[in-house]
Amino acid sequence: MEQINLPASHHTQGKITLPGSKSISNRTLLLAALANGNTHIYDLLASDDTSRMLEALQTLGVKLVNLTDNTWLVEGCNGDFPNKGSSESPIDLFLGNAGTAYRPLTAALAFSNGHYYLHGIPRMHERPIGDLVEALRQTGAQIEYLGNDGFPPLKISPAKLDLSKPIKIRGNVSSQFLTALLMALPLTKKAATIEVIGELISKPYIEITLNLMARFGIKVQRDGWQEFFVTFHSQYLSPQVIFVEGDASSASYFIAAGAIAGEVQVNGLGENSIQGDLKFTDAAKSMGAEIHFNENSLTTSNIGKLQAINLDCNHIPDAAMTLAIMALFADGTTTLRNIASWRVKETDRITAMATELRKVGAIVEEGADYITITPPAVLTPNAVIDTYDDHRMAMCFSLVSLGGVPITINDPKCVNKTFPDYFTQFASIVK
Repeated sequence: MEQINLPASHHTQGKITLPGSKSISNRTLLLAALANGNTHIYDLLASDDTSRMLEALQTLGVKLVNLTDNTWLVEGCNGDFPNKGSSESPIDLFLGNAGTAYRPLTAALAFSNGHYYLHGIPRMHERPIGDLVEALRQTGAQIEYLGNDGFPPLKISPAKLDLSKPIKIRGNVSSQFLTALLMALPLTKKAATIEVIGELISKPYIEITLNLMARFGIKVQRDGWQEFFVTFHSQYLSPQVIFVEGDASSASYFIAAGAIAGEVQVNGLGENSIQGDLKFTDAAKSMGAEIHFNENSLTTSNIGKLQAINLDCNHIPDAAMTLAIMALFADGTTTLRNIASWRVKETDRITAMATELRKVGAIVEEGADYITITPPAVLTPNAVIDTYDDHRMAMCFSLVSLGGVPITINDPKCVNKTFPDYFTQFASIVK
């Protein structure tokens, strides 16, 4: 197995520029493909997840032109993918482990009057999709499970649409299910109502979805977080030009690096970001970090020993993983709550995080939807960290080296999912 050895360090200083947001990149690609008109997308994330979406759209017949490394021209298909396949020969779409591609494409293709086969790597076939499929079936979508019920792979056939009744969907498993449904319903050209059952998790990710849909001409009405309304004859219209923000989840590692050991400037993300993970800065401040914003950057600094927190992390599920590492540098026991969604991500992140934190000496308790971390008096040097094919595990645990201990990260290339040059950028700020 490939490894990267990070030397012991005690200080950070420097500037980094963020890659584009994964959440915004894949949503924008799909909306641009479905829009009437052509869209220039600037600062698109170059990663495994966006590659899977780009490949899928090309397979569906969407014309894409790569103008530069991070700039793409997407020729919209006005809500109608050209390639439909047949019942004997469905369009074959391999989507790796890209949830931000698999979930919204499942919904969009359910309303595309074609025949499609969606599959991925083995871990994708372990990630639940039953709530989304059940919601789509309520509309008359024809979707079959080809493996275990409730999980990919899927076969999709032309729908027999009926949107006369509200579509009910659970909100407490993954916000990507509601995102997928919202983005796909305009393709039906019919009025539709969605009712969210139970608590909706990760609300800021729904805010991203609604914001981007509005940029493409569709304003979804809602009653709080329980009901959403898509109007009759909705149509996506290209904004012609759109810029992708720097990834706020990726920013969390460098915000933490400055908070733990020095001062770091993060370029590509400002205080007016539409990403909910920017709220990570509030959590970092509550632990003792000093953070200053500019229009398109922020600077984070260490001003003393960090303090433990007890935090409901429903609003920042991905960035909250970074708080678990910051807990190693804090006085007291940190508790991160309402993180059940960690268990259905790229890996079971609660168990993975607990297992690897113990390797560096932490005392950890894990529950169904929480984790508590008590730091050791001294971090254990030379720990070998398993990453579980999860990019965020690799990036999080790089920060342990800032505690003056060398650390080894297994399978470091898993960061290609969202941040291919992460370790180069990290090395540039470590002194």
